[in-house]
Amino acid sequence: MPKHTILKRILIWRAKHISQRQFVYMLSILVGFTSGIGAVVLKNLTHFIQHLLEGRLVKYYHTAFYFLFPIVGFTLVHLVIKYVVKGKVSHGIPSTLFSISKRKGIMKRYQMFGSILTAPITIGFGGSVGLEGPSVATGAAISSNIARMFHMNQTTRSLLIGCAAAGALSSIFKAPIAAIIFAIEVFSLDLTIASMLPLLLASLSAILTSYFFLGGDVLLPFRIEDKFTISDVPFYAVLGICSAITSIYFTEIYERIQKLFDRLNSPFKKIVVGGSCIGILVYFIPPLYGEGFAVINNLIAGNPEKALENNFLQMDLTNIWVVIALLAGLVFFKIIASALTFGAGGVGGIFAPTLFMGSIMGNCIAKIINNIGFFKNQVSESNFTLVGMAGLMAGVLHAPLTAIFLIAEVTGGYELFIPLMLTATISFSITKYFNSHSVYTMELGRRGELITHDKDHAVLTLMDIDKVIETNFVPIYQTMDLGQIVHKAVVKSSRNIFPVIDEEFKTLKGIILLDDIRPIMFDQTLYKEVLAMDVMQNPPEIIDLEHDKMVDIMKKFQDSSAWNLPVVQNGKYVGFISKSKLLTAYRRQLINFTKS
Repeated sequence: MPKHTILKRILIWRAKHISQRQFVYMLSILVGFTSGIGAVVLKNLTHFIQHLLEGRLVKYYHTAFYFLFPIVGFTLVHLVIKYVVKGKVSHGIPSTLFSISKRKGIMKRYQMFGSILTAPITIGFGGSVGLEGPSVATGAAISSNIARMFHMNQTTRSLLIGCAAAGALSSIFKAPIAAIIFAIEVFSLDLTIASMLPLLLASLSAILTSYFFLGGDVLLPFRIEDKFTISDVPFYAVLGICSAITSIYFTEIYERIQKLFDRLNSPFKKIVVGGSCIGILVYFIPPLYGEGFAVINNLIAGNPEKALENNFLQMDLTNIWVVIALLAGLVFFKIIASALTFGAGGVGGIFAPTLFMGSIMGNCIAKIINNIGFFKNQVSESNFTLVGMAGLMAGVLHAPLTAIFLIAEVTGGYELFIPLMLTATISFSITKYFNSHSVYTMELGRRGELITHDKDHAVLTLMDIDKVIETNFVPIYQTMDLGQIVHKAVVKSSRNIFPVIDEEFKTLKGIILLDDIRPIMFDQTLYKEVLAMDVMQNPPEIIDLEHDKMVDIMKKFQDSSAWNLPVVQNGKYVGFISKSKLLTAYRRQLINFTKS
């Protein structure tokens, strides 16, 4: 029996026996399961490659392999993308946000396996990025295609993508509540009963999948031993400020290095430059290799010497200030290594680098406070390591609630809730002042293509400009006389506005309103005397398809009080947008957006 016939029968049976809401619940469980499987596969593939390379070649032969691995890895990733995937494999979460905002939640089929094939190679061969982004992208692509297969609408597709994100994070960190909050914060999902239950089901399904395949192993196996005291509040406030400064540094370095690589127009140049730089960094600073969770766990356990034992200068680790200097160096170089990985064509996420830098920064601040000699009370280095992760997540990812609940969940309690809230709030507030968008959203935000919790802005972002452009306006050339205007335009047009364009280059020169020529259009003595350029006027505003987003278009209508505005692309006339058609499209989109 043909595949489409079977699917058709399933859809008919579903429509008769299962309500839409119940079916969404069932799909959310399926999406959570597939996201969990995707995260497990990614993790196991990556660890297998790392064990093969780092555990064998480096351990038994020579550390010089650290220098070679990244170039080999980036070359393999490029070949896989070009000849196997045959499509662009973008950074996980930004590409997922783009699909929601500009592709109506539709993700291409190759995205279901693109990250699975490329992210383990990137990280296994020394790329200094994380698996969280690829896990989210894989789950999101699977959920999008499942939703399309069962003919779900845009709203449901976007919800299921959020379920996939929650499932991926729940599976990786075994933190189901933080995963749900992450989906709501980063993907701007509405917190309603209609969305909450699918998110809960997906998160639960994913964590059960993770327990089934990976047992009780967790990335951050730690339980809080040091209690929070009120005297620590000023120190946690300082940690919040330091987190904000580090977050701003993180974002600036990331963006600048990406711009440098954008200037290299050859993938080969990017691989050589990025791979060589990463190779040098990893050779001299081995803790930068891969995700870095082993380093984080050593710091939490109070063993920084174990994390730093392979320092190339062979410095004395019994000197605390040497340890502090080396830890500060890791914070400084980690984002450089991560940005180089992305620039060279590697595939991964920034979640793990954020946790890595945050943990080391927090540990570093605690060591300085404890050894500077100004304070009587000692602060808990392990607690500062954990809270530092939350501070940097709040600043870099603009996800303070996710940061708070993730650390609270992975530590098995809420003992650190007050310092987590204090540090995350300070970090987020300061960083938001300087960087209005997170690393995930800065590109989309700049282009005006980002879905936010602001419903009006979100609806405008989802609207398709091309669908509201009207082209049934009769153009007039600027050299046409009044007689030609009357017989070739006015008589044939049902509109009362005419674009005046250049005959050769089709560029917009102005507009003529019917009211402009009504007093003279019946005076035949003027038919040869008056030209289009004599009676045309400048439009109150011009809509440029290259630069104007829907929010800009709405503002232009509001500021000009016009009912019709001309549209140009690359300087050439395209058509008009009318306020009435725009508002009708807006109302229709608003209804679809708010449908549960």
